[in-house]
Amino acid sequence: MTTAPELPNPDWTPEGWHGPADQPPHPHAGINGWLTDGDLAVVRAQIPMLYINVVPVRIDATGDVTEIGLLLRIGPNGLSRAIVAGRVLYHERIRDAIFRHIENDLGPMALPVIPASPQPFTIAEYLPTPGITPFYDARQHAVALAYIVPITGDCHPRQDAVHIDWLTPEEALSPGTQAAFEDGQGNLIKQALAHLGRIP
Repeated sequence: MTTAPELPNPDWTPEGWHGPADQPPHPHAGINGWLTDGDLAVVRAQIPMLYINVVPVRIDATGDVTEIGLLLRIGPNGLSRAIVAGRVLYHERIRDAIFRHIENDLGPMALPVIPASPQPFTIAEYLPTPGITPFYDARQHAVALAYIVPITGDCHPRQDAVHIDWLTPEEALSPGTQAAFEDGQGNLIKQALAHLGRIP
């Protein structure tokens, strides 16, 4: 028997709320999943944020990974390597977040092949204090579910990504490539290739 998904109650208000009696807040009314810059800063300072990380790959006819897609981004420190990444929005399924961020970073013709039941190959814990985990984010404590996703279409990077390079696993592991990553994301490439059995 199929049941409809449970949706947020539009009449819910926080426990102990003492707002104006004539206009009580309805936290779920008009929600689009986005926070204002101010609200996001407050939330980031108090609770972990949920993210997804995606390692885009090209595979051959037998399913072996032949190339890994690495973005070239422009940031405060200049050019750096990165993978597809971003927040999961309120009331957004993980698979929808994966698709949305791949489309945002690689363009609408990337054509990702997302499994029917996506399983992360690891969980990356980004902390605002360096050295506790391999991953660092000065803005926040973020927990990222990391996925390996085959890409079958043409990629045209968007937003702050200026280019995507498709590298062999050996090239992606080279010291020069690893040194170009920020915040420990190079470790995700190593973990992805280990998960795929490409690191002895």
